[in-house]
Amino acid sequence: MNTEMMLDHIVKQLRMPTIGRQYRSLAREAEERNLSYEGYLLALLETELQTREENQRQRRLKQASFPVQKTLDTYDFSLMPSLNRNRFITLAKGEFVEKKENLVFLGNSGTGKTHLAIALGIEMIQNGYKTKFITASELVEELLMANEEHKLGVFEKKWLKFDVIIVDELGYVPFSKTGAELLFQFFSSRYERASVIITTNLEFSEWTNVFGDEKMTAALLDRLTHRSHIHLLNGESYRFRQSMKHQESAKE
Repeated sequence: MNTEMMLDHIVKQLRMPTIGRQYRSLAREAEERNLSYEGYLLALLETELQTREENQRQRRLKQASFPVQKTLDTYDFSLMPSLNRNRFITLAKGEFVEKKENLVFLGNSGTGKTHLAIALGIEMIQNGYKTKFITASELVEELLMANEEHKLGVFEKKWLKFDVIIVDELGYVPFSKTGAELLFQFFSSRYERASVIITTNLEFSEWTNVFGDEKMTAALLDRLTHRSHIHLLNGESYRFRQSMKHQESAKE
């Protein structure tokens, strides 16, 4: 067995496919640049590491189940003066996840709550955090099913593996008494253990309409807002303003 065949066999055994694909071309480049053996080895290992990190990011992105991909760069903060763009740039660094803090976006339909939640979720994936997106109604359905199958403990344990959970559209659909209680328990189980990002069209005073019980709602709000960054998105629909801005640009 010649040297190349041995190298191909070893990198396969070590599960280093990128090195297997790149070592020949990098060897020629190292020779042309007169790199040391250590320099060549470093280039090989860096290539393998970069590929693995990118593959991990792609897996986390797929696992997140975002309905669409949005970024902070594509959100026009000029259309929503109540928001501070620099504050979101700071949030994108992920310190709130390290501190197990929550984010809550409150605003009317079309104000860009989901856009911002997804954009920050994608930033967290880039930072190496496990993120999951789900609507509030879907989450309650899964909780009810887990409860019927007596698997709530397993369900909550599985979801605690995510550093960030985005719960979208809280308040759009009312829950049954059991569903509301299970959602309360779900949020409580994550309190000071992992972060939640919530989007809702309801002011806090209206959350009783969704959860029913005033004491339970007050307890939930106490937990969610204790360690939270709360963002109010007021005014006209962000989507409407964005559409009008595009139309005006097209006329110029």
